[in-house]
Amino acid sequence: MFKIVLFFGSLLSLLAVTGCKPKSASITSLQRKEAASLISEAEFAQTIRELARAEKLLTQACALEFDNGKTWISLGMIRVRLGRKPAAKEAYESALQAYEEAYALEPKSAQLYLQQVYLLALLGRMTEARSVLADIQKKHGADPEVRSFVQSRQLDAMAQAPQFKEISL
Repeated sequence: MFKIVLFFGSLLSLLAVTGCKPKSASITSLQRKEAASLISEAEFAQTIRELARAEKLLTQACALEFDNGKTWISLGMIRVRLGRKPAAKEAYESALQAYEEAYALEPKSAQLYLQQVYLLALLGRMTEARSVLADIQKKHGADPEVRSFVQSRQLDAMAQAPQFKEISL
């Protein structure tokens, strides 16, 4: 009996640490509330520079609320700061997937599309980011946020910023 409990405990720990991929099941309001609580606790852990604790909490939040691109980005940033770039890449790619899926459900939202550009830049895929930005400009050229982003060359400015370089791959 002890071996079974130990096996399942180890399996649950492994799942909590390795990261979370989107699942097909829907997310309940209870899961969203629990994820919000974990995110809040992770933000506090970050404030007091307990990055390993923040990573663990954000990983748990991602397991509960796998469609929250913002949480995936936060997890990726923490992992970069911890020197865990392969794990950060997984988190950034999960964020990208979350924003792609959100945009598919809400294709009139230019912001969801711009987030994809940001994530592609974080992943070091600048050519692809520029291509997506050109596509955004075609589809959402009238959107003031898109116009401002393109006209002020924010992608280039962002890529050159020291703070961005610290969290990008």
